[in-house]
Amino acid sequence: MLQVRNASVFFPARDGRTVHALDRASLDIDAGSIVVALGASGCGKSTLLNAIAGFLPLSEGAITLDGQPVEKPGADRGVVFQKDTLLPWKTVAENVALGLKFAGLPARRRRERAEELLGLVGLEDFADATPHELSGGMRQRVGIARALATDPKILLMDEPFGALDSLTREQMQELLIDVWARTGKRIFFITHSIEEALFLGTTVVVMSPRPGRITARFDLDFVRRFAADRDVRAVLSDPRFAELHDEIRNIVHRPSHEGRRGGQREGWLQ
Repeated sequence: MLQVRNASVFFPARDGRTVHALDRASLDIDAGSIVVALGASGCGKSTLLNAIAGFLPLSEGAITLDGQPVEKPGADRGVVFQKDTLLPWKTVAENVALGLKFAGLPARRRRERAEELLGLVGLEDFADATPHELSGGMRQRVGIARALATDPKILLMDEPFGALDSLTREQMQELLIDVWARTGKRIFFITHSIEEALFLGTTVVVMSPRPGRITARFDLDFVRRFAADRDVRAVLSDPRFAELHDEIRNIVHRPSHEGRRGGQREGWLQ
């Protein structure tokens, strides 16, 4: 289990003030779950993800992964960013295997692992292509494969589909569900899209405007239903999906003073 306990982050601002970005966030991410953090810009979603990744130290609180403290980046956490960070002078397979090269695996093993993962994301025919030959969605597929190469315990995804067109975004959401169903990886995913959160998350947490607090939590089964029967229409037309969409929208757009008055609110929905 990945555990976040009372995590707070303060940033020094240029004018000498202190920015309170994240406030006492607590979260559990169990094996095999997809936890989606949702909220308006500036609510601390990326701050929380960067702290879990080890890119950003906490000011207060603690993060542990399977009982070990998270204090710096590590191969046990794979990260996929909103914009792909592929190296343009390397082939697709070389990009996927980059972390394995740093880990000292021989070239043949790296190639085999890269080809295996490219098959997982549907790019087995593009191993020797270069990034500029790929579409945006294909580059994000390479990013997912690269993040999985070291067999991390958790996949961290910082709004990876936000810059894609709507059709490609839908395809990437379904691809991610396929990867999750086949690998059993736990995933922490952040988004601005309520529909995306409901479709992908086994758990959705809603965060308040700065300072970012987790103000609501919903446990869902839509993603498992889709993984089992591949029927998008049945999920999106479910009246409960629409009800939850409206409920979460009201929470996201609630004035910040209302969200703070009552402390943390949790909605447990099966």
